[in-house]
Amino acid sequence: MSKKDLWNSRYQQAVTMPQAAQVLLENKHLLPGNGRALDLACGRGGNAIVLAQHGLQVDAWDISDVAISDLCLLAAEQDLPIDTQVTDVEKTPPQNQTYDVIVVSYFLERSLFPALIEALKKGGLIFYQTFTQSHVSERGPRTQAYRLADQELIELLPGFKLLVYREEGVVGNVEKGFRDEVMYVGIRHE
Repeated sequence: MSKKDLWNSRYQQAVTMPQAAQVLLENKHLLPGNGRALDLACGRGGNAIVLAQHGLQVDAWDISDVAISDLCLLAAEQDLPIDTQVTDVEKTPPQNQTYDVIVVSYFLERSLFPALIEALKKGGLIFYQTFTQSHVSERGPRTQAYRLADQELIELLPGFKLLVYREEGVVGNVEKGFRDEVMYVGIRHE
């Protein structure tokens, strides 16, 4: 089964409203008042909706035409300016110096990080949230390659001023806190 078919199958079963990533919801006060944003590997577009509601011009890309179709309907219903595109982001990364904000949630392709960095304008923000190799539950991908090692996200984004970072791993009471994931907000200043 191709990646596109796999994701289309998953999104055809979706019945709830799309949700934005916690990293974006908790830190949307850091967003600029205007500019251009990209929700990369957007799924059904929870992040794109929040970005557009904030007043940003939003591009939302995903490999799944099912997810993009759902997002188009939601954007039209809410009269939100979201430009959607069915795109394999691994084959067609964003262009250099295009975005003021990039949001990535629950998608990890390490080879894309140089392109993501270059796609941000100087002073641009990246919001990132995904699964970690240090985890206490079965949530997320089973394959370690699709999970970040401890503090790996910091290493993958050199040249950024770190604004928000949260990765609790397996320290302390694992029944509480932010577990199994990492969240990051950084600003490109080089």
